Amino acid sequence: MQYRVLGSSGLMVSPICLGTMTFGVPVAEPEAIRLVHESIDLGINFIDTANAYEGYSRVLGSPGGVAERIVGKALQDRRDQVILATKVAAPIGLGPLDRGLSAVHILRELENSLRRLATDVIDLYIIHWPDKATPLEVTLSAMDQAVRQGKVRYFGASNHSAWQLCKLLWLADTQGGPKVVSSQIPFSMLMREFQNDLEFCQGHGIGVTPYQPFQGGLLTGKYRRGQPPPGDSRAAEHPPWMREFNNALFDQLEGVESMARQAGAPMAQYVLAWTLAQQAMSSLVVGAKRIDQVKDAVASLDVEIPGEHFAKLDQLLAPPWKQADPIRG
Repeated sequence: MQYRVLGSSGLMVSPICLGTMTFGVPVAEPEAIRLVHESIDLGINFIDTANAYEGYSRVLGSPGGVAERIVGKALQDRRDQVILATKVAAPIGLGPLDRGLSAVHILRELENSLRRLATDVIDLYIIHWPDKATPLEVTLSAMDQAVRQGKVRYFGASNHSAWQLCKLLWLADTQGGPKVVSSQIPFSMLMREFQNDLEFCQGHGIGVTPYQPFQGGLLTGKYRRGQPPPGDSRAAEHPPWMREFNNALFDQLEGVESMARQAGAPMAQYVLAWTLAQQAMSSLVVGAKRIDQVKDAVASLDVEIPGEHFAKLDQLLAPPWKQADPIRG
């Protein structure tokens, strides 16, 4: 395993990070624990979870906590072998204090996450979503308190644009507090709205750890034009988490698969190799239901993308000229 530095943190993390969003349903606790152990044995030392994760059972305002409890059990005797990341901000109840990035919510949920994860400290605490109601300086002050208490080592952001990361860095310089060291964004060949943020992250010591690099499995080659989705696929198990299938999408998928064949690599490995080759990338958050999927992801580290492929892929899967903002409206 060739490890990469996570932004300006000095932490060496595996280029593949084990994502746990599906722990609970469809990945039941025994299988999830085994998956964590076997992933660590492969050299993966980076595990990502969140206080809101509970697999396909997740609905807006449900209490979450399922994935954190499973990860805590899995790491009982292996905690020192991993960089453990979790998140705060998503709704974990229906009340006004059950979401967001206020000091009350952050510090309360930090204690809950520590308890569920059965640990004294979280290596990377990530603000999950922007909160329009809370100024970033308030959020940073709460994160500073958590770091000073020794309950958090490093601070990251998820689903935040470059301008928000810039403000967090500026606030850390002017009012004090920890600097944001990582950015977890939705990013894949099919979702490149954050493409223009990568240069900012590269220049300011922020390691990018994108989620959905396979775009829900679309970029693995399992879906075929005119055929029903496989029975164990996300499209079959949980359709609301998938985009619409149409001919334009399959034109793109078949184009990527053709280029993967030219490179002599399976489509899934080719896709991860391309993503890791983008600037500022530290580690890819890859969710898996079976250990063979994790092994396949690790094998992508040996895939080399031919130089001429990058321009061709930009033509096939062009990033939008203007960054959309679907999260914040």
